Amino acid sequence: MSGHSKWAGIKHKKAVVDAKRGKVFSKISKELSVAARLGGGSPDMNPRLRLAMEKAKEANMPSDNVKRAIQKGTGELPGSTYEETIYEGYGPGGVAILLEIMTDNKNRTVGEIRHILTKQGGNMGEAGCVAWMFDKKGYILVDKQIIDEDTLMTAALDAGAEDFRNDPDEENYEITTAPEDLNTVREFLAKKDISFNLAEVTQIPQNYVKLEGKDAEKMLKLMEALEDHDDVQNIFANFDIPDEMVE
Repeated sequence: MSGHSKWAGIKHKKAVVDAKRGKVFSKISKELSVAARLGGGSPDMNPRLRLAMEKAKEANMPSDNVKRAIQKGTGELPGSTYEETIYEGYGPGGVAILLEIMTDNKNRTVGEIRHILTKQGGNMGEAGCVAWMFDKKGYILVDKQIIDEDTLMTAALDAGAEDFRNDPDEENYEITTAPEDLNTVREFLAKKDISFNLAEVTQIPQNYVKLEGKDAEKMLKLMEALEDHDDVQNIFANFDIPDEMVE
C-alpha cells in the first residue's frame, strides 16, 4: 500500500497550503452541499455530512461558510446544483486513474479533464476500464511518532477496523475499514485521544505500477494538475514512485 500512503501524505500536506488560498474550502463546500442534498442537513442522521463537516473543521473553514454550504444543499439558500460522476483513464506508464468529480457542467468538465490527461501523457478511458482495480475503503493514517504500534493496533481492531498495517518505510500507520465503518472507528480513536493525519473514504489500488524517470515526473505533474482542477474532488491512482522523486 506504499504508493497510496505516499500520495495520501503529500495530499495532506498540500491541503494545508491550499487552505490558505481557499481552494480546499471550495471543494469542501461542494461536498457539504451534495451530502446535505442527498442525506439531509443533520450530521447526526447523515454520516457523509458528518465526515464532510470534520474535514471542514480540520481545514479551519469558517462556520458561516459551512452553514451556507449545507443550506444550499438543503435548498434553504439558492446555489448551483452539483452532479457527482466518475471519470476513468490512464496516466504515463499505464497507471490507472480514477477521478471523483462534482460539476455543474459535465460537458465543460470532461473536455478540460481530457485535455489535462493528454497534455501529461495520459488519456481518458471508458466507464469501467479501471474501476475494477480499486477497492473502496475507509482509510486512516496515524503518525508513528505519537503512539506505539501495539496500542494503536489493539484500539483500531477493537473499534471494528478491517486491517492495520505498519510499513517500516512509511511515516504513518495505516488503518483500513469498511467504508460504512469509517466514522465509527474514527470516533472511537478520537475518544481515546488518538489523533490522525487523515481519515477519509478512499479507493485503494489492488496493485501498483512502479514509475521512474520521465514517466514519474509526468505522473506527479499530472496529479498536481488534476488536484488543482476545481471540479476534481478526489484522485486515485495506482502508481508507486521512489521517495526521492516525490520529495
